[in-house]
Amino acid sequence: MTSTGSRTAGRSPEPSESPEDRPDRAHRRPPGVTDATVEAVGKVSEALEATERARGHLYSFHQMTGRADLLLGEAVDLLRAAGHEEEADLLETEVLGRNVIPGHWTFQIVEGYDDHYYRPFLAAEERVRRLVGGLRHLYEAEMKEARRTRGHPAHTARPDTPRP
Repeated sequence: MTSTGSRTAGRSPEPSESPEDRPDRAHRRPPGVTDATVEAVGKVSEALEATERARGHLYSFHQMTGRADLLLGEAVDLLRAAGHEEEADLLETEVLGRNVIPGHWTFQIVEGYDDHYYRPFLAAEERVRRLVGGLRHLYEAEMKEARRTRGHPAHTARPDTPRP
C-alpha cells in the first residue's frame, strides 16, 4: 500500500472521526490480512477488470461484424437491383456469411472466450478474494481512505455518510 504522510491505508479511525465517516463493512480489511495480501488480491481484480474490458471489445467486434454482414446483404440486393449481378454474386459468394476465422462466426468466438477463459477467470478471482474475506475493491477502498480529506463534504467515506 502506498502511504501519503499520515494517511496510511488500513489505519484505525482518528479519535475525532465519527463512526459514520468510516468505510462500510464491505470495504474494511478483515483482521490479520496483510498489506501484501491486499495488494496481491487487488492486482488479480485489476487483471479481471482488464479482461472485462477485453470481453466488451470482443462483444463489440461480434456486433459490429454482424452489422457489417447485414449491411453487406443490403448492398448485394441494391447491386442486383441496379443491374450489377456479377459484383453482387462476387460479394455474396466470397464475403457474405463468411467465417471470420476458419470454422467460426463471431458468436462462436465469443462463446469460446466466455467458456474457456472468462468464466474460469471469474471463478478463480472470486476464490482468491477469499484471502480478504471475499471483499471486492478492498485495495481501492483503502486507497480512498488514505487519500480523502476527512470532514470535507466531497470526501465522505460512503454514500450514506452524513455531511458535516
